[in-house]
Amino acid sequence: MQEANRLKRLPLYLFTIIDELKRRARERGVDVIDFGMGSPDKPAPAHVIEKLCQAAHVTENHRYSRADGDVEKRLRQAIAKWYHKKFNVVLDPNTEVLPLIGSKEGIAHLSLAYLNNDDIALVPSPAYPVHFNGVIMAGGILVNVPMTPENGFLPQLENIPKEVVKMAKLIFLSYPHNPTGAVCDIKFFEHVVQWATGKDIIVAHDLTYSDIVFDGYKAPSFLQVKGAREIGIEFHTLSKSYNMAGWRIGFVVGNAQILKTLSKTKSYVDFGIFRAVQEAATAALEGPQDFVDDMVKLYKERRDALVDGLNSIGWKTEKPKATFYVWTRIPAKYSALTALEFATLMVDEIGVAVAPGTGFGEYGEGWVRFALVEPTDRIKIAIGKIKKLLEEQA
Repeated sequence: MQEANRLKRLPLYLFTIIDELKRRARERGVDVIDFGMGSPDKPAPAHVIEKLCQAAHVTENHRYSRADGDVEKRLRQAIAKWYHKKFNVVLDPNTEVLPLIGSKEGIAHLSLAYLNNDDIALVPSPAYPVHFNGVIMAGGILVNVPMTPENGFLPQLENIPKEVVKMAKLIFLSYPHNPTGAVCDIKFFEHVVQWATGKDIIVAHDLTYSDIVFDGYKAPSFLQVKGAREIGIEFHTLSKSYNMAGWRIGFVVGNAQILKTLSKTKSYVDFGIFRAVQEAATAALEGPQDFVDDMVKLYKERRDALVDGLNSIGWKTEKPKATFYVWTRIPAKYSALTALEFATLMVDEIGVAVAPGTGFGEYGEGWVRFALVEPTDRIKIAIGKIKKLLEEQA
């Protein structure tokens, strides 16, 4: 039985390999310190969990979700109010807000909704994998736009060949950026709008990490720029800000026509979000936000422990201003290894798991990503293990 050709076009999912390495290490009795996947290790806010439990006892909530339901309307209104409070962006909750079964689902379905076999999607690389995997799954043509530390991991849009731009239908952006932790200011988004206007290119901005920012940085919304709503949309999720990763709840806002087409696509393949989860999401967005502030403080503590620790043992690493990731080059002693080979060495030799940079696209080679999802005390233990590895191989 032959799988579809589009599946064969997908790059190797390196996280599956790392998961297998972790499993084997644990079978050997190794206590793996896991920085691999960006899955928050803390629970959602107590009042959100309580709301879920209450809503789960309501019989009506176990039926299929429907767009005109009271639960659904309240969630869209809560999203619009949250956006206005946070970014001063006014949204029509009925036409410019679309809840998703996690932002990953919506991003993948956007490519399915708009890409024909000869349509190009521009994806800055490295990138969150669904940005490029969704393009391939939809049968579109993927064009990687390289990003480098020299340019602050911002895509140089003017360097994209004109013949490629002419055939492009989508461009994906994401700031604060996963995996690099790079950030941008509103001027960058103004430049994007200026560049994209008149080109019939949809700008899809992934704003997943807007809340997880450090050192006085504040993440702007793409939709704050005049003209952005005419050409683009913006994805968000409750997975990271509220530790609701496994709940699968996110949303996309912006251009009403784009959202209408995306909603049409989704209507053929899903029945919406469990209504109790929607009730809980409304409680998260409308409730006290001190929980988010506390999580940011925790991630900052972990960031400082990891980056300061790595630098202290000779692994030069910069502190990101946002996200709960640390993106760093493979140590010079191991520059002959690929990212996957180095990540494999880390798990096999010292029981420390990181994500190989090539899991985020071809321009991630030579880098690894740490997710700050281990407690500070275990981060310090990991630093000790890495120090021994570096010294042993000197």
